[in-house]
Amino acid sequence: MLLAMDVGNTNTVLGLYRLANETPATGPELVANWRITTPSSKLTSDEFGILLRNLFSLKGLEIGVVDGIAISSVVPPLDSTLRQVCELYFHVRPVFVEPGVKTGIPVLTDNPAELGADRIVNCIAAFERFGGPCIVVDMGTATTFDVLSKKGEFLGGAIAPGLGISADALFSRAARLPRIDIKKPAKVIGTGTVDNIQIGLYYGYIGLVDGILERMIAEMGPETKTVATGGLAKLIAGGSKYIGAVDELLTLTGLRLIYERNLDRHKKRGT
Repeated sequence: MLLAMDVGNTNTVLGLYRLANETPATGPELVANWRITTPSSKLTSDEFGILLRNLFSLKGLEIGVVDGIAISSVVPPLDSTLRQVCELYFHVRPVFVEPGVKTGIPVLTDNPAELGADRIVNCIAAFERFGGPCIVVDMGTATTFDVLSKKGEFLGGAIAPGLGISADALFSRAARLPRIDIKKPAKVIGTGTVDNIQIGLYYGYIGLVDGILERMIAEMGPETKTVATGGLAKLIAGGSKYIGAVDELLTLTGLRLIYERNLDRHKKRGT
């Protein structure tokens, strides 16, 4: 089985797949998935290994079923620990999404090497599912907008502060404003401090997302598809005029596709 790991600044999402060659009648199957807080860079490989083993155990799974691992990481200080965990606990050398890995997505930006691994992985999955032109909105610590051409080329995008960062900035700078749960408010005109903040955060962020999408779609054409992913995707998509689909596991799907596209090369290297 394949263990896919998307390591973000705030959360890490993991998925365990049976690949198509293991289940030829039904194709790839997502057996289990988890969302955890991204471990601190101070966490040792043994501590992280125990955490993963416990996650498997809670699903009634053994870590020995894993014979392949694909990792997308935007937290470089964790990468060496991740490699050690893979080799010590799973006895597998992981495939990291990095320069030299076959993706099938031409990157037409000024400096392709600076593009985050999670963004290219999302685009691979989005193009496989929706085709192009397509815009992927990933709502994590930052919110990224990634634009694919009709041919599946990565054209560029935009980066905005995530909703969580925006909320934290508000609370830290305004001493009298309480921290609140971010959710869809019951009304648009607030009558108390809490619902005032919820309205501002929720509808303000929808305005940011829709404002950028409206301009991107105008440039790309009305046939452009849009898909949102990330921890807050469902919340924001529910009020958006331009988000056409939500796929919270888009990055895991992209990691699976990258692993499959590099499987022969991976085996030839004996890794």
